[in-house]
Amino acid sequence: MLKVGITGGIGSGKSTVARIFAILGVPVYYADDAAKTIMQTDELLIRQVKEHFGGHIYDSNNVLDRAALGKIVFNDKDKLELLNSLVHPATIRHSDEWADRQTAPYVLKEAALLFESGSFQYLDKCIGVSAPQPLRILRVMKRDNVSRNDVLARMYKQIDDNIKMKLCDYVIRNDEQEMVIPQVLALHNTLLQLAADN
Repeated sequence: MLKVGITGGIGSGKSTVARIFAILGVPVYYADDAAKTIMQTDELLIRQVKEHFGGHIYDSNNVLDRAALGKIVFNDKDKLELLNSLVHPATIRHSDEWADRQTAPYVLKEAALLFESGSFQYLDKCIGVSAPQPLRILRVMKRDNVSRNDVLARMYKQIDDNIKMKLCDYVIRNDEQEMVIPQVLALHNTLLQLAADN
């Protein structure tokens, strides 16, 4: 089975594109959603987070206090890197176990930080979803009801989009100029053929 990553900068529309693949019957692993679940269910990760960030981060039922953790990590680059160094390996383990249970010719792993986390190393191919920065900023401002500066601050925490797209094997343009569905269908057929040849 082929393991394919799908990524893009904030506001690129990678989740929307991933959902189109899902409609075509491709199993999709949403890494950001999975990480939130894992932080509540993976006993090793819970122990590590408590050890590094304090037992108060979880209540007696091991429910994570996201606001408290956010206050610690989002104003401290080193603490954020530490948290990512704990969460990313757990998410990679979880996604590998998930992929092993699938029976489709190929699976998709949707993740914003595919390259930043190192999880691209465990994938056969990577798809990038690209959109111009002004459009991405407008999308996120509208979606999250945040200011332009808030969006830019989030963007600066990710690899530059031009670099990210060069690291990908395939790029889907989601710029509201080119139609996305024909691009997805063409790539779906390419990946099915690649999976059949492997």
